[in-house]
Amino acid sequence: MKILLVYPRYPDTFWSFRYAMKFIARKASFPPLGLLTVAAMFPGEWDQKLVDMNVRPLSDEELAWADYVFISAMTIQRESAREVIARCRQLGVKTVAGGPLFTACHEDFPEVDHLVLGEAELTLPPFLADLAKGAARHFYADDRRADLKTTPIPLWELIDVRNYAAMNIQYSRGCPFDCEFCDITALFGHKPRTKGIAQLLAELDSLHARGWRGAIFLVDDNFIADRGKLKREVLPALIDWMESKGRPFYFYTEASIDLADDAQLMELMVRAGFEEVFIGIETPHEEGLAESGKLQNRNRDMLSSVKCIQQAGLQVHGGFIVGFDSDPPEIFDRQIRFIQESGIVTAMVGILIALRGTRLYQRLGREGRLLGDTSGNNTGLGLNFIPRMETKALIDGYHRILEAIYSPRNYYQRVIRLLREYRPQHLGKFHLQSGYIGALCKSILFLGVLGRERFHFWKLFFWSLFRKPRLFPLAITYAVYGFHFRKVAENIRRGIEGNTITRVDL
Repeated sequence: MKILLVYPRYPDTFWSFRYAMKFIARKASFPPLGLLTVAAMFPGEWDQKLVDMNVRPLSDEELAWADYVFISAMTIQRESAREVIARCRQLGVKTVAGGPLFTACHEDFPEVDHLVLGEAELTLPPFLADLAKGAARHFYADDRRADLKTTPIPLWELIDVRNYAAMNIQYSRGCPFDCEFCDITALFGHKPRTKGIAQLLAELDSLHARGWRGAIFLVDDNFIADRGKLKREVLPALIDWMESKGRPFYFYTEASIDLADDAQLMELMVRAGFEEVFIGIETPHEEGLAESGKLQNRNRDMLSSVKCIQQAGLQVHGGFIVGFDSDPPEIFDRQIRFIQESGIVTAMVGILIALRGTRLYQRLGREGRLLGDTSGNNTGLGLNFIPRMETKALIDGYHRILEAIYSPRNYYQRVIRLLREYRPQHLGKFHLQSGYIGALCKSILFLGVLGRERFHFWKLFFWSLFRKPRLFPLAITYAVYGFHFRKVAENIRRGIEGNTITRVDL
């Protein structure tokens, strides 16, 4: 059996970091972990290839070679996924689809030959068994939750790790919280499920053996969901492993803001090699937190919580949302002020979207305010519900946030503010790799000589070099990130000025 695994292309968004990849001679942020894990579940005698369309184009010859094309995608990859499916149909190649997009929206893809939905540990084995008998069905789903201890090590040999800025692994699934706009609990449930310690370390060993050195993203939606197990078992084992290997990696992950309440957990994470955490801040407006069910963010000084995490040795990247029903007209200025004062350099700001399967989607449907499905792009280029705030005011206010926080002056101010607060224990050795030396040279040319931010670049360059020399590589990294964010923000502005902002029609 010849199997082609295809990962559709991401559009250019804040999350893609596509403009930053050029500085470090990489092609994508990280590989398609889901497809690599699925590949490890196939019979060993099958012939497999993988095409990540974020790395290179997909050719018709590759499609024609395959007996089956397996596609996995997130919601934001919908358009590219549709193009791949259409090409397969034109060439007469059978398709098998799974992952978050197809699990949530499978009825939108009747042209797919086989839908293998939900968690592959449960639904892929019966599909493979039926396929071997020549009796594969169109639809496979299972309401149970998978035991992650059955999850195999990803088949890393299908990719060239040199194409990626970071590798990714998964330790847990599930989140104890239930934010109205989030689809994680619909996909993976409330109860955290974890891999075994030996299993986690074996995955790290597999990457180490393939020569990977540098960043690893633990893709858990809330890494600290089972903090007791982390503190008792996982992080101590990870600390020992990292020390025994000479600290070849550094880690980043996603967590809830109540991480700030646990000094011991933060200390262990930093000792284990964690340097960054992404946290859903969402809004500084208490009513917005109450409306969205963001209970873990309520009744706390979020600015102090962010500072606490930074001072513990973890950079905070933040997600922010505007468009809640309770948002007042001044919400845009409040978001700008919070982002600037927090020193959250990587501030991902989006307009609220209603994902299928979320409580928000269901509520808006009941209220008659739902206009259709979202593309997954939360930059206002396809608002899929009727907001309480006047639509133009929402779009204009969102644009004003982007203009403010990604302007060179404000952006570089945040970098310096972060470097003043940040207290790292270790810094990943990746900073010494040739790719990052190249990034320094390119940043000097494109940002320090040719860029409109050159005054602010050189101010940061010399400030960090003389005041925070250990953090100088990090300062350059953030300068490169800023270039990416400004490019994406400019693309959004052109869309707004070109009147291409639309609401999705039913």
